[in-house]
Amino acid sequence: MQKRHFIGASLVLALAAMAPLAQAQAWPSKPIRLVVPFPPGGAADLFARLVGAELAQSLGQPVVVDNRAGAGGNIGAREVANAAPDGYTIMLGTVGTHAINPTLYGNLPYDTRTAFVPIANVGSVPNVLVVNPALPVHSVAELTALAKARPGKLNMGSSGNGSSIHLSGELYKHMAQVRILHVPYRGGGAALTDLIGGQLDLMFDNLPTSLPHIAKGSLRALAVTGAQRSPKLPDVPTMAEAGVRGYESTAWSGLFAPAGTPDAIVQRLHAETIKALQNEKVRARYRELGADAPAMSQPAFAAFVGREYDKWAEVVKVSGARAD
Repeated sequence: MQKRHFIGASLVLALAAMAPLAQAQAWPSKPIRLVVPFPPGGAADLFARLVGAELAQSLGQPVVVDNRAGAGGNIGAREVANAAPDGYTIMLGTVGTHAINPTLYGNLPYDTRTAFVPIANVGSVPNVLVVNPALPVHSVAELTALAKARPGKLNMGSSGNGSSIHLSGELYKHMAQVRILHVPYRGGGAALTDLIGGQLDLMFDNLPTSLPHIAKGSLRALAVTGAQRSPKLPDVPTMAEAGVRGYESTAWSGLFAPAGTPDAIVQRLHAETIKALQNEKVRARYRELGADAPAMSQPAFAAFVGREYDKWAEVVKVSGARAD
């Protein structure tokens, strides 16, 4: 009797241990919701739709992009943090939602570091340091010298407090030890218009939106903020090459799942995402945007997100930035 009881208990334990594996092997059996915590049309939304379409093909289930904008991405992120960890709700997270907002807002109802599992990097767009052509500078070194000669007199536009555009500028100010007045706008388009019109002196803008103005000569590009030069601006140096050593800032995006999602599902999503990014149609669209998608293993992407969290937490604190 005791032997039969032991065998029965062992079978129950074995079946319980196999349940998550069976669930992962059966996944996906229904559509997957891909939450984008921003409005349609931006770089993050575009990345989600390009990669999501490829994932739908390889996984055999629809991947439905669901834009849940608000509070700098926090509304959509909260939904995913609270979602069932079953692989059917994932999100397109960004440097904003997963590295900047935790310090910028300070009272999020979830811990970004523990509420999500990083899956895969899906793309990054460098910012570009642009100035009004009337400003008498043609390099980052000249801009730094002018800012030191006129402390607090130059003004720098951004798409809003705490945006990657704003904090790219704050990182430069901190590393170059210059005082420049920050002028936040409700969106990058308005700031760009005033920069072209001469109401602003400089701006760290997303590369795709500034490229047409650089080509026309209505803006002057001094440097790009990524680790490498952009193929779209091969003659423009990186910030590090221009003298601000160690500077790097990109508007990156990646896939994340709620904490507790089975590892087998996370690894499947990672593998299929890497495959999607190798699709020539996706690569061609990325090249048009000046975007990049460095191949990273899942642990490497998780480590990258951790480093970005620490870096931008320090920048937010030093800059004194607060959420709008």
